[in-house]
Amino acid sequence: MASQNLLLLPGDGIGPEIMQEVKKVIAWFNEKGGMSFETDEGLVGGSAYDAHGQSISEEDMAKAMAADAVIFGAVGGPKWDDVPYEVRPEAGLLRLRKDMQLFANLRPAICYPALADASSLKKDVIEGLDILIVRELTGGVYFGEPKEIIDLGNGQKRGIDTQVYDTYEIERISGVAFELARTRGNKVTSMEKRNVMKSGVLWNEVVTQTHKNGYEDVQLEHMLADAGGMQLVRWPKQFDVIVTDNLFGDMLSDVAAMLTGSLGMLPSASLGAPDGVTGKRKALYEPVHGSAPDIAGTGAANPIAMIASFGMALRYSFEEVAAADKLDKAIANALDKGLRTKDIASPGQTTVSTVEMGDAIIAELDALSA
Repeated sequence: MASQNLLLLPGDGIGPEIMQEVKKVIAWFNEKGGMSFETDEGLVGGSAYDAHGQSISEEDMAKAMAADAVIFGAVGGPKWDDVPYEVRPEAGLLRLRKDMQLFANLRPAICYPALADASSLKKDVIEGLDILIVRELTGGVYFGEPKEIIDLGNGQKRGIDTQVYDTYEIERISGVAFELARTRGNKVTSMEKRNVMKSGVLWNEVVTQTHKNGYEDVQLEHMLADAGGMQLVRWPKQFDVIVTDNLFGDMLSDVAAMLTGSLGMLPSASLGAPDGVTGKRKALYEPVHGSAPDIAGTGAANPIAMIASFGMALRYSFEEVAAADKLDKAIANALDKGLRTKDIASPGQTTVSTVEMGDAIIAELDALSA
């Protein structure tokens, strides 16, 4: 394959540790998988603030815009709690999403068979779970204006965040959900709060119309977002693809992630629209979990979500479906052999380090290619 350019942004906390394991996987595919990835590395989040006084430098932002895909670790930590709001570590990620126009966030919630007992839910409820949450990522309350805190005097303040959606934003994210559903179980559940929010009324109307305009072969159901949260815990296997807005997607995807036993297990992809010339999308891939500063440097971090995020890059940016399937299988095989980092271990179970888990997955890639 032609050489592909990856920008690696490890970030803060455990980000650099788990990124090291991704580097091993990239090297494996370059050496033994018939691929050609060239990598560059930059700073984002608190590490960028320490170096540049901003959450991502203009130079690294330009690299991200030019890359075929960005592989992102995690940002933040108490060290930067008191930095100005505009340059907080999370602002770097928000800028990447906004400037790269990454409007579609894909968050799978998959329960590996070997980890069915790791969930807080009963095994029969969780075993075989395979949900994909499609979250709108560049609109809604996180980006709507006005967004401010007003001093009302007399010791009173007012915080304002604005939930805003236009028709085209709902059309394009629901279109992504319907297209993906066709490759899976052919069912989409749209979640909003049309009973109390005008943006929810519009969301419901536009998703329904988009369905009628070209996706009637896909089953569509509507559900209030709070009821959706309840149903995710009650019987999650009723869902295939869930499409929802930025705020509800943030919350519901974390609920779905914990169904599988650990946030350390789940990857995500953030995709832009195909360009009009090459058809390629700008894309950023990252684990769902945070920077976990409490375990940074201890070797206890679970690298699977980070490695699986690269697997999503293989699948969605480079159309290397067989390679992505092989990497997923290598992860599953390592888990089947009882390998566990601390976050997914049962009481009394022997655990492995971040590096040992990465090495085990490489070993399984070797075995699958023998």
